[in-house]
Amino acid sequence: MSYCTYIPEMKEPSRSLHAHYHDEQYGFPLHDDNELFGRLLLEINQAGLSWETILKKEKAFRNAYSNYNIEEVAAYTEADRERLLNDAGIIRNRLKINAAIENAKSILMLQKEYGSFEKWLAYHHPKSKEEWVKLFKKTFKFTGGEIVGEFLMSIGYLQGAHDADCPVYQKILEEGPMWLQGK
Repeated sequence: MSYCTYIPEMKEPSRSLHAHYHDEQYGFPLHDDNELFGRLLLEINQAGLSWETILKKEKAFRNAYSNYNIEEVAAYTEADRERLLNDAGIIRNRLKINAAIENAKSILMLQKEYGSFEKWLAYHHPKSKEEWVKLFKKTFKFTGGEIVGEFLMSIGYLQGAHDADCPVYQKILEEGPMWLQGK
């Protein structure tokens, strides 16, 4: 069952929470590096948990991680790591917290070399999911196949976020997702 067909079967308040993400964010191209970083951070934190848990905590993540400001997160100190480990509003996993900070540093390096995280992604497009996973594992921390696949699908780099008969699918096509440009 796809995400598109599963949401209507959910009970409230889960349905509204997922519907907002599905209708307004999932699969739509993202162009802001901080938001791209934020989406990667959320996908990493979802590992081993439900996506609903992450959706419920998104505002807390945004607040805890400086509104996903890459430069600020890259400069986090040991005190910031401890603050995050003690923040009950987010996922308090040392590996995931360290990955967020190290990945922010990696993105800063990509920005210097390519001009932006988005341009780095575009430079490497198109790739198969397997090729993307290899590239992400070389470049970032805590990025396995599911994390990379969902991240790229959620930002319009890999096809599959929506069923072709889903009304949101047409909206995404109008925005020219990268998976469409790779054909």
